[in-house]
Amino acid sequence: MGSIDRYIFRTTLASFALVLVSLTGVIWITQALRGIDLMTSQGQTILTFLGVTSLVIPALVLIISPIALMIAVSHTLNKLATDSEIIVMNAAGFSPFRLFRPFLYATCVVALLVAFIAAYLAPDGMRRLKQWDAEITADVLANILQPGRFAQLDQNLTIRIRERQPGGLLSGIFIDDRRDPNEHVSIVADHGTVVKTESGSFLILEDGNLERFEVGKRDPALVAFGRYAFDMSKFSNQGHDVALGIRERYLWELIAPDDQVYKDVPGQFRAELHDRFMAPIYPFAFAALTFAFLGAPRTTRQSRNFSIGSSILAVFALRMIGFACSVMAVKSPLAPAVQYLMLLGAIGASLWLIIGGIVVEPPAGLLEAIDKSNARLLRLLGRPATA
Repeated sequence: MGSIDRYIFRTTLASFALVLVSLTGVIWITQALRGIDLMTSQGQTILTFLGVTSLVIPALVLIISPIALMIAVSHTLNKLATDSEIIVMNAAGFSPFRLFRPFLYATCVVALLVAFIAAYLAPDGMRRLKQWDAEITADVLANILQPGRFAQLDQNLTIRIRERQPGGLLSGIFIDDRRDPNEHVSIVADHGTVVKTESGSFLILEDGNLERFEVGKRDPALVAFGRYAFDMSKFSNQGHDVALGIRERYLWELIAPDDQVYKDVPGQFRAELHDRFMAPIYPFAFAALTFAFLGAPRTTRQSRNFSIGSSILAVFALRMIGFACSVMAVKSPLAPAVQYLMLLGAIGASLWLIIGGIVVEPPAGLLEAIDKSNARLLRLLGRPATA
């Protein structure tokens, strides 16, 4: 690359990085606030909270990157136009397509980043998030049992503890177990501890009483115990085997899926696979559209507002149609083909405008109508219209 190419390339990528970090940070905060219950209701630390919520960042970057690139290209072109650099380069013999070359280099970098995230990083983060979330929610005794609250672990199993003491000691334990339809068991213990072994997890209760009501018997059976083990393996082992969804699968797992899983949801596999393939194409489409509207040389008297608004509308429409095609791809095999044609058509039309040096300007009738509307509005406000 020449010095001009390097200058535009660096400016575009720097703007892209700044916009990407800013947008991702804002959206990540809104998503992270939904998981605040990790600290409030499940007793997790701030580090665990940040670690779990940060795993969604690659998935956010995957969606935000093409938009951030569009904003970066718009900012760079606006900067070049404001400083009259585009006009100078055009006068020096730079064609619009030659000026587009450093933006194309920057787009290739973004496309490679998006491809890596789509193929590996985003699904890896999602599966780590699912595994971590399962481990947190599965460790019932350590995280869900809160002092002074009745925690319903199963449909007919309720546990309450009075307080937690140093060393993992639980005091004031009450258990109401109605899982067996033939009996109802109530346990009250002074204190207890959690013991995890190879055979499972157990709540070791000490100094308590057990009351058992059996069906068909009039009086309950009362037992005073010094030490009693209550099996909690069903709850503490829930996080070991996690069923992976479509979004948690790597690209190569979507290309060659498990036959049994694929038979259950073939449409979802098809839609997700094509989404991964099309993710690196969106940066090229967005960058080409933005440059087609804003890259042509203009004088400082020519307004760029129409071109900026048109580029935003074009990119927005392209992305919305893409989302709609992704949803329809679950049921229709033709929807991905429509999406590919749409993206290639947008890139082709943009390149035609760039190579031809066509300046996208609003129709003269539209400008005249806007001027008349502005003059009418100024008269209503009692202000003289400018000549």
